[in-house]
Amino acid sequence: MNIKISKIEKKTIIEVSGRVDTVAAPKFEAAVKEQITDAEELVIDMDKLEYISSAGLRVLLWAQKTMTDRGDMKLINVHENVMEILEITGFSEILKIKQGGS
Repeated sequence: MNIKISKIEKKTIIEVSGRVDTVAAPKFEAAVKEQITDAEELVIDMDKLEYISSAGLRVLLWAQKTMTDRGDMKLINVHENVMEILEITGFSEILKIKQGGS
């Protein structure tokens, strides 16, 4: 898993690639928690994310709940493999997902 962070004023973009499995999820969680502190808008770009485990989904759910109180969070460019996981688990109904950019 690789993570790239970009900031534009109060908007934070986290690009995640590879696999967020049980081994990588703690690193993903740490990155999200670090970046969420001053963000009013959190964007997670999943264009190059091929897989996300239940541990990674837990991080997304936590981030969504946290951002509800202070701004907005959305997933963009969700890879089809990850989108299938989000749909099967029902997370596609909980999380804001925008295909095709920020």
